[in-house]
Amino acid sequence: MISTTPKDRLDIHDIPPLALTFGQSAEMAVVRERLERIARTDVPVLLQGESGTGKEVLARFLHLFSRRCQHPMIKVRCPSIPSTLIESELFGYEKGAFTGAGSTKRGRVELADQGTLFLDEVGSLNIAVQAKLLQVLQDGSFMRVGGLESRHVNARLVCADNQNLLQNTENGSFRLDFLYRINAITINMPPLRNRREDIPMLVDHFLSRYAKVFQHRPQPLSPDVMRLMCGYHWPGNIRQLENMIRSYVLIDSEEVIVSELVSSAPSRGFAEIDLSRPFSLKQLTKGAVRDMEREVILKVLQAHEWNRLKTAKWLNISYRSLLYKLESSNVSRPNASARETGAASAAQETRPVN
Repeated sequence: MISTTPKDRLDIHDIPPLALTFGQSAEMAVVRERLERIARTDVPVLLQGESGTGKEVLARFLHLFSRRCQHPMIKVRCPSIPSTLIESELFGYEKGAFTGAGSTKRGRVELADQGTLFLDEVGSLNIAVQAKLLQVLQDGSFMRVGGLESRHVNARLVCADNQNLLQNTENGSFRLDFLYRINAITINMPPLRNRREDIPMLVDHFLSRYAKVFQHRPQPLSPDVMRLMCGYHWPGNIRQLENMIRSYVLIDSEEVIVSELVSSAPSRGFAEIDLSRPFSLKQLTKGAVRDMEREVILKVLQAHEWNRLKTAKWLNISYRSLLYKLESSNVSRPNASARETGAASAAQETRPVN
């Protein structure tokens, strides 16, 4: 009989509070509404989103709020299991099925009976395993490796992936019929850069969490650093934010945060930090925020064909503030003379904004 390790069995008590997980953003409000609608059903769910967006936390909530919450939730990190072992890990094996099979072993599908089976990065599964899982979804039946007896389970399947699985069906690496089965409901987790208003709440949570873990409470983050974090593009999403705050709690220096944000920022306006001599953290963060503001304003101006009234409204700042920022940043419309720029602006900006 298999001995389940802690990493296989998810502990629902580690889930962050519901309000924290979903925050205040409109994107996560949609996710929460869908979760509440489907949690108490048994339909298979596919969670899609970039790495680090919180798909596993959402899977835990699906289990916690389901009718199966008193039964186990078994997680499988599909890429972490070698392709030669994935079938026996999922479906188990009989004694003598292969060299080294000295006893019968139940697989993770069987361990999830009456509970939830969570397949993380399901797109990495090979075609043969997909076919066997398809059978489980159809009638709950499967056979252990080396077995002759058909077995049955009743488990809810929740899958997650950061790839476009439909594209994988086109290149033949993923079965289309299996995709149709696992995505009866699809929930798309937004990247952190699309829910920036939730960043302060997440920062407070991770600061409190790691202050308890390391028994050390650092100084609160300065407003300049918080603005810098809210303007960052977060390629690693919430996982990156958590790791950053953990490092900050350990070292208790904002330089840990600033150096990572500035060095990996996509803007050409950010310079590398010169560590050969002391520098002013306050001036560095102010400069980084100013450069990031300039990039954002430029993109919004371009999107609105350089209409400054529409740009100010879009950015939720006053028209006068926008003009000040444009002047102080020396931003002007490219490939246009002063007369052309003035005439175009006057023609567009005297019209009411829709």
